[in-house]
Amino acid sequence: MSRRTPEPGELEPIETASRDEIAALQLERLTWSLGHAYRNVPHYKQAFDAIGAHPDDLTSLEDLAKFPFTSKADLRQNYPFGMFAVPREKLLRIHASSGTTGKPTVVGYTEKDLNTWSDLMARSIRAGGGRPGDIVHVAYGYGLFTGGLGAHYGAERLGCTVVPMSGGQTEKQVQLIEDFRPDIIMVTPSYMLAIGDEYERLGLDPKACPIKVGIHGAEPWTEAMRGEIERRFDMHAVDIYGLSEIMGPGVANECLETKDGLHIWEDHFYPEVVDPATGEVLPDGELGELVITTLTKEGLPMVRYRTRDLTRLMPGTARTHRRFQKVTGRSDDMMIVRGVNVFPTQIEEILLKDKRLSPHYLLELRRPKNLDELTVVVEADSAFADAGEAETAKACGEIRHEIKALVGVSADIRILPPEGVERSLGKAKRIVDLRPKT
Repeated sequence: MSRRTPEPGELEPIETASRDEIAALQLERLTWSLGHAYRNVPHYKQAFDAIGAHPDDLTSLEDLAKFPFTSKADLRQNYPFGMFAVPREKLLRIHASSGTTGKPTVVGYTEKDLNTWSDLMARSIRAGGGRPGDIVHVAYGYGLFTGGLGAHYGAERLGCTVVPMSGGQTEKQVQLIEDFRPDIIMVTPSYMLAIGDEYERLGLDPKACPIKVGIHGAEPWTEAMRGEIERRFDMHAVDIYGLSEIMGPGVANECLETKDGLHIWEDHFYPEVVDPATGEVLPDGELGELVITTLTKEGLPMVRYRTRDLTRLMPGTARTHRRFQKVTGRSDDMMIVRGVNVFPTQIEEILLKDKRLSPHYLLELRRPKNLDELTVVVEADSAFADAGEAETAKACGEIRHEIKALVGVSADIRILPPEGVERSLGKAKRIVDLRPKT
């Protein structure tokens, strides 16, 4: 898994700027962004005025805590264009979420915003090991989802050759990887594993594939899944972070030389971590909910946007920009099962350590007698597929015991044959909630 690491002179100066230089730039840009939002977005003027906050109150970065949060509900309540800070005619592109839990969240970009996005995606791909001239296979979905186009334009900005494959057609994914010999793939981690399954179904060895680096995001994933991807493909797997409300992918990225958390590009985004229950700002190093304020966005400035992603802020390493820990859970993904807080990634860690199982799983929630019941549905690894009833029952018992011991919740375990769990072509769906709606 060799890959060249950058020389210091190859980085943008801001990537190695001092903390004082970064903070001064952030304060200057934050002052502009708050004023831009207040003057041009009725929602922000109303929200600021309601708590007696004004952009002029910002004299230090710590003063940002005086301003209100923004949530996904605010975007939906102002659907479709009410959160934009420029006339609609000034927007060159609009993206939107799927809207599976209500109205979609709509985001828009000016020409300057699109250039910033491409620049930051190029910086992210470079941090992940990409270089001009590399072939980049993009298997994120194209369309209203920001993943595909964000990766595409960032790779082009870096000077790479882009294969705009999008998601799906897994056999064709393998064919093009083998024929075009890409250096980098950009895809969700769960779909990367599905590509590995397809390699094996076709009688090919994933370890022999040409890809040197996978840049994976759009869903929480664990260190155990990183290890599984790197083992199966003999390549590096690095994390990329973004969300459409803030920009899209490229808000933060792991550096290949350290792979120790995501460096958030602090010249364009100001991060905070807050207590999910109280909203109190937590010191660096404490676990909480990531909150991001945009510093340079024209079309859709975001003030203290609550991402619902759980992480902690840490000092920079490969870059001077602060890092945050790999996001392995979301406050809105948390399941409460008989009073126990459970995140899918806690169970994923247990499943991926068991060589009898594949990495494909679902968590089913039911409430047959007024009490929640959790069933873990997971595939057998191909080597365990022909195990007898006694061995399968033994495996279920051992997994059930480990989940109870480490997570604190009782769960039924159902092991299916290989290919028994439906593959995701984009973001993995981990939770199936079959409880009655009240």
